Amino acid sequence: MRPLRVGVIGAGVMGSNHGRVLAGLPGVTLVGIVDPLPAHRARATEMTGCSTFGTLDELLAAGVDAVTIAAPTHLHHEIALICIARGVHVLVEKPIASTVEEGREIVAAAQRAGVTLMVGHVERFNPAVASIKQAIRGEDILSIGITRVGPFPPRMSNVGVVIDLAVHDIDLIRWFTESEIIDVQPQLSSAVAEREDIALLQFRTASGVLAHINTNWLTPFKARSVTVATRGKYVMGDLLTRQVTECFGFQPDGSYSMRHLPVGHDEPLRAELVAFVDAVRSGKIPAVSGDEGVASLEIAIKCLEAPATPTAALRKESRRAAG
Repeated sequence: MRPLRVGVIGAGVMGSNHGRVLAGLPGVTLVGIVDPLPAHRARATEMTGCSTFGTLDELLAAGVDAVTIAAPTHLHHEIALICIARGVHVLVEKPIASTVEEGREIVAAAQRAGVTLMVGHVERFNPAVASIKQAIRGEDILSIGITRVGPFPPRMSNVGVVIDLAVHDIDLIRWFTESEIIDVQPQLSSAVAEREDIALLQFRTASGVLAHINTNWLTPFKARSVTVATRGKYVMGDLLTRQVTECFGFQPDGSYSMRHLPVGHDEPLRAELVAFVDAVRSGKIPAVSGDEGVASLEIAIKCLEAPATPTAALRKESRRAAG
């Protein structure tokens, strides 16, 4: 089987990491990385030793079977449609597009062209997340709580925490429950940034699971945790240390048993890109389909559009009243 010729579009932090991983995958030839900025191209060359291009046309002219799109979100739609029109398989980083309509257009184009379309929700490939998913398989899930907090990222400019961070966890809630989110109750605030930098999001799924996400850019350190309560067990996972603990065997006197669950050691991005390559070669439905990417984006946008208490405005009003 000849090597799969893959290109990367975007040589920022994520795109450079795509290139690094792809350069080391068996059965893959990294054709090159596209970025309009010379500094980004120089970094990509240093990390991967591969060719770089200033334009997408140059990459496509070099000949690729597949691409990964790690360009800014507002460019996903245009780039994906160009690649799909050339019969090129596509992995596009989350979120799939800037709008639900654009996301659906990408999905429809891929279906018409018969090419593989996968969305890069890399957290699904975190070994701790995989361990949690395995632990709750077949369980009657009651509630899910997810915390994803950290300091403000200097690279961020055009989106807030809901699109940058919470969309990961919206996808995990849908994946864990295998059910659609039907009710959204957001509380958002812009404390120090232009866009929302605090989000407390509550959800209900069609299967009756209650879920919440706590995310912000105000915490001085990163924290990533997941808790899942079922009728038979309580599962706790730290996505950074990759420790997963299960509480079970609850007794009337309040006692219970506890054990640490096995967690793999794979690099999530490598596992994701291996899954993409496998989907391209086999023609099977990818691990995260375009439809799933659109569904998670739609919920994230509903969080931004739903009526919410204007907490930042109330805080300023309280300060004025106190002064």
